[in-house]
Amino acid sequence: MEQKKLLLPLSIQFFAETMHAKDAISGSEGEAFVTIEGTRYNFAQLINLEARMDKTKTKVPILGKVGKGNKSTGAEYTGSATFHFNTSIFRQVLYRYKETGEDIYFDIQLTNEDPTSKVGRQTVILKDCNLDGGTIALIDADAEYLEESFDFTFEDWEIPEVFKILDVMQ
Repeated sequence: MEQKKLLLPLSIQFFAETMHAKDAISGSEGEAFVTIEGTRYNFAQLINLEARMDKTKTKVPILGKVGKGNKSTGAEYTGSATFHFNTSIFRQVLYRYKETGEDIYFDIQLTNEDPTSKVGRQTVILKDCNLDGGTIALIDADAEYLEESFDFTFEDWEIPEVFKILDVMQ
């Protein structure tokens, strides 16, 4: 029996176009705002914030298959933020809850915009954020500066501005 040879086109390219370094987004280029009970604050002391959407899934048995399938059945939204220890706004939210039992929900708007990058800007609004807890007091004689953090949940999110698609992606 004769073995068939695989013929490859002569014009195979062994390189691909790559992204330009200038199109990476600088982590410090952008802005953040927090809106609590109608008052909008510039969250300029923010060091970092990450918001996540984790899908909840159910295992689905499928006749004729050894493995089970995965069916998305919902989502959970969580986040964490670290910022300079120079605002009492979030402590006041926690204090109000401690004193009155009234839980305060707020929105966070984040915009990434690096003027060097061709992708433009992206804005995400986290709706109905709720603190899991936070720093009540902090002092550190050895620290160059003080920072604090909190974890939070949120109920919904919007993305009114999205990055442009880079030419290299098309």
